[in-house]
Amino acid sequence: MLEGLLGNKSAEKVMLALYANKELHASAIAQMYDTALDPIKKQLERFEEAGFLVSRVVGRSRLYSFNEKSPIIGPLKELLAIAYKTEKKFQKRKQDHTPTRDL
Repeated sequence: MLEGLLGNKSAEKVMLALYANKELHASAIAQMYDTALDPIKKQLERFEEAGFLVSRVVGRSRLYSFNEKSPIIGPLKELLAIAYKTEKKFQKRKQDHTPTRDL
């Protein structure tokens, strides 16, 4: 849903994952969406360079979260809330219409 606005599917995945979980590392996001780690890492780095995200190192992991000091984060979270609800409804409809097999 936000791919057109954010530029690519990895960007959408990163933002929706952080919206839902507040703070994550790159491999957790990649696992959530069953996708390659490298594009997720690159997108996280781009968003951090742009000032949308901040990170902190915990052990050997770098955890990312929204930069609450950025003036764009409030409006961005409003857009993400809409996209997140829409994605959840789509997933539920998809699950409800999945045919079951008798064993």
